[in-house]
Amino acid sequence: MPRFAANLSLLFTEFPFIDRFKAAADAGFRFVEYQYPYECAKHAVAAALSDNGLEAVLHNLPPQTRAACDPARTADFRAGVALAIDFASAAGCRQLNCLAGNVPEGVDHATARATLISNLRHAADELKHAGIRLLIEPINTRDVPGFYLNRTRQAVTLIDAVGSDNLFVQYDVYHMQIMEGDLARTIENNLSKIAHIQVSDNPGRHEPGTGEINYSFLFDFLDRIGYPGYVGAEYKPAAGTLAGLGWVKPWL
Repeated sequence: MPRFAANLSLLFTEFPFIDRFKAAADAGFRFVEYQYPYECAKHAVAAALSDNGLEAVLHNLPPQTRAACDPARTADFRAGVALAIDFASAAGCRQLNCLAGNVPEGVDHATARATLISNLRHAADELKHAGIRLLIEPINTRDVPGFYLNRTRQAVTLIDAVGSDNLFVQYDVYHMQIMEGDLARTIENNLSKIAHIQVSDNPGRHEPGTGEINYSFLFDFLDRIGYPGYVGAEYKPAAGTLAGLGWVKPWL
């Protein structure tokens, strides 16, 4: 059965960030993810998890690492990796996501790719020493024009180029429905490379069941093929978080 994690950056936003942990636990979640915890003290995040019986399963590297394709900002990227390891270790979080970002103006594609590969190789090695997996996430170019990484095949090719056994795909169903479709087959064909899945519906990026994606089929399919990871509920509630949680209650 898929294990669902509430994304605290988009859900329960009527509460201050630290209070969202209790709100998620009260709603029945045992697992949470979040994008950027860095404005809070790392020990406050760890305490919020412990106090509410929650496990953090994913968060992002700091925003500065979205310059992962920029050869002029390698030092920023490496500092961001170190900061992320510090926060993840304090929270007991064993997965970190790297957003590749856009190719900087004036940087050719080959240089951007070489820089990204080098940065990912460094991050994957550093995270492996800390017992943390590194993920990369393809993003659709309609919502984020110019984003470097935008298809599953491209992500898998990057993983092969980096050559690390500690680099995986974060597969966001919403983004990949827009960019390539064929969701079930793509997930099954790349199951060994996919360490985390996120869900929201299209159009609108609202909760599952509000759009065109057949999530009832997809969740059953993930169960059937033995997907071992977590499923992050990363969506914009159409009418408030609690009002829109009906889709997940059977799975909690």
